[in-house]
Amino acid sequence: MKLLNNFTDNLSPTKKKVVSNIYWATTGKFVTMTGALFVGILVARYLGPEKYGIMNYVISYVAIFMVISNFGLDNIEIRELSKNNENKNVILGTSFRLRFVLAFIVYLLILITTLVFESDLNTKIMILSYGLCVFVQPFNIIRNYFTSIVQNEYIVKSEILRTILGGAIKILLLLGNANLIWFVLAASFDFVLVSSGYFLAYTKKTGKLKSWFFDSAMAKYLLKESFPLLLSGAAIIVYQQIDHVIIKNLIDNEALGYYATANKFVNIFIFLPLIITQTLTPIIIRKKEKNINEYIRDRQKMVNLILWSGIILAIFVSLTSYYVIIYSFGSEYEPAIPVLKVLSIKIVLMTLSFSTGQIIIIEGLQKWAIFRDLIGGVVCVSFNILLIPHLGIIGAAYVSLITLVATNILSCLVIKPYFFLLDIIWKSVILGWKDVWYFKKYITQ
Repeated sequence: MKLLNNFTDNLSPTKKKVVSNIYWATTGKFVTMTGALFVGILVARYLGPEKYGIMNYVISYVAIFMVISNFGLDNIEIRELSKNNENKNVILGTSFRLRFVLAFIVYLLILITTLVFESDLNTKIMILSYGLCVFVQPFNIIRNYFTSIVQNEYIVKSEILRTILGGAIKILLLLGNANLIWFVLAASFDFVLVSSGYFLAYTKKTGKLKSWFFDSAMAKYLLKESFPLLLSGAAIIVYQQIDHVIIKNLIDNEALGYYATANKFVNIFIFLPLIITQTLTPIIIRKKEKNINEYIRDRQKMVNLILWSGIILAIFVSLTSYYVIIYSFGSEYEPAIPVLKVLSIKIVLMTLSFSTGQIIIIEGLQKWAIFRDLIGGVVCVSFNILLIPHLGIIGAAYVSLITLVATNILSCLVIKPYFFLLDIIWKSVILGWKDVWYFKKYITQ
C-alpha cells in the first residue's frame, strides 16, 4: 500500500482512482488466481485427465446455457450505472429481478436438455447439481455496481474470501478421497461464496437491498438494450465452450482433460488485459459525455495498452509452456503442451475482443454485435467439426484462433458500422507499444 501511495501522490483524483482500482484488481486476481491454480492442480492430479475432462465437460455444458441468465445485461448495467449513479436503486432492483426470472428459465432448459440428450446417469446428476449455481448469479449485479464506480476493492475482497474457503473445501475433499461429483458440487458452491461476499460488501459499504425497487419501464429499456448482447453472448459462449463439448463427443474425456488444462492457463493469463478494460471503461464513458476529442484519444490509448499487454503475456506463455505444464500438472498432462503453445496467441486476440467490444457498447452499436459474433459462431462450429476428427485437440486450438480472427478483424470488413474499428486496430498494432512503455508517464499527464 505504501508503494501504491507513493506512485499515486501526484495524480489527479480520477487517475488515482484508476491506478488504485488496477492495483486492487491485480492484487486480488493474483491471490485468487494463485490459490485457484494451486488447488486446481491438486484436483487435476487427483482426478486424472479422464475425470478432469468430465468435470470440465459439465462446467462447459452449463456455461452454454448461463448466457441466457445473464441476457447481455452486464455491460449495459455498467454503462447505465456509470452514467446514472443517482438512479442506482431502480437499475439494481430491476436488473436483480430480471436476472432471477431468467435463472429459473435457464435451469428449466438445463433440466430438459440433460434428460433428453445425456445418456449417462452420473453425468446427468453432475450437470443438474452444478447448474444450481445459476440461482446465485443475479448477485453479479453488485459486482457490476462496484465496477461502475471504479471501486474494485470490494470485489477483490469477496473473491479472495471465495478462493480461501472454496480452496479449503476442495482440499478437505482431496484428503477424504471424495468422488468426482463432490468436486463438481464444490465448484458450484464457489458461486454461493462469491455472491455472499458481494452481498456483504454492498450492505456494509453502500446500503440495503430493500432500497432497490423494480420499474417496468426500466425493465423494458434494459431488455431492449441488452437483447442484441444476449444474441452476441450466445454466439460467444458457443465458440468459447462448444469445442469442449465436441472434443468430448468426437474424441474422449481424456483428450478434453488435456485441452481444458491448456485453456485454463490461457484464461488465467488474460486477467490483466481484462482488468484494465473493466477499469478504464467507466472513465472512457464519462469522457465521451464531456469531451469527444479526449474520448477519441483515450479510446485509442485504451486499446493500445490492452493489446500490447496481451502480446507481452502471450510471448511469456509460449516460451514457458513446457515448464508450466510439466512442473504443475505433471508429465501425465504432457499432451497439453503443444495446445498451450498455440493457444497463447489467443491471449492477444482476446484483448482485441475485450477492448473493441467495450467500444461497441460505448458507441451504442451493440445491435450489430450479433452479426459479428454469429460469424465467429459459424466459423467455430464448422471448423471444429472439420478439423477435430483429423487433427485432434491441436485442431481445436487452431480453430479457436481462426474464430477470434473472424470475429474481431474479418467482421469489421463486412459490418459497415464497425469499419472505424479497423483503423483503431491497425494503429494499435503498429504504434500501440508506446502506451505500454510510457504507461506511468501517460497516466500522470
